[in-house]
Amino acid sequence: MVLRTHKLGETDRIITFLTRENGKVRAVAKGVRRPGSRFGSRLEPTGHVAVQCYRGRNLDIVTQVETIDANRNLREDYELLTHAISMLEAVDQVAQEREPDPVMYRMLEGALRTLAVEKSSIVSVAFLWKLLSHEGFHPVLTSCARCETEFSTAVELVAFDIAEGGGLCSSCAAGGGRRVSSGAIVVISALVDSRVRAVLDQPPPVEVLLEVERLGVAALEHHSERRLRSVALF
Repeated sequence: MVLRTHKLGETDRIITFLTRENGKVRAVAKGVRRPGSRFGSRLEPTGHVAVQCYRGRNLDIVTQVETIDANRNLREDYELLTHAISMLEAVDQVAQEREPDPVMYRMLEGALRTLAVEKSSIVSVAFLWKLLSHEGFHPVLTSCARCETEFSTAVELVAFDIAEGGGLCSSCAAGGGRRVSSGAIVVISALVDSRVRAVLDQPPPVEVLLEVERLGVAALEHHSERRLRSVALF
């Protein structure tokens, strides 16, 4: 999966891939910015390709590329592209070079394919939360992340603390945390518990989805200690 590209010299590009068997890999595609390049158009972000590389000292060298799925629908729709790019950037931030993560690979491949079909920002929001969960930051939503009191009709979740990694009761929320609506908690719970289909079939109100999205972005930025620049395009 092509995560991103950037220019190198006059005619080359450095391509960052997420691979099934070798994790994140960076490689130089020589001459791809020349007119008539053999595979320049195949190495665009969101592309799913079969690539052959020569192992270099610092960077690999791309020697052959075949397109599996160009995901053209994503690149031809600006709104879909911005959400696809946010998923690619999130993976680029958390994936480790040369460390295979087949689960992350399948998650990204499936999310891009689903986004192209469903055409809904719910897909990218779900991906961010599931990526956090996959990286070990599964949100605590059934008990207070500070005092560990079980949530019930008597003790409600009223805030979310990103550093603590979960919901807060009213007593603990007095010490900090982001206020969160009950609707947002229902959506987050569904997304991390692999009930994305249910959310797609019955989308939440726009303000709730934005709340879930902003909280997911903030959590990812906190744990990766890097800004997710692509969200500025939303």
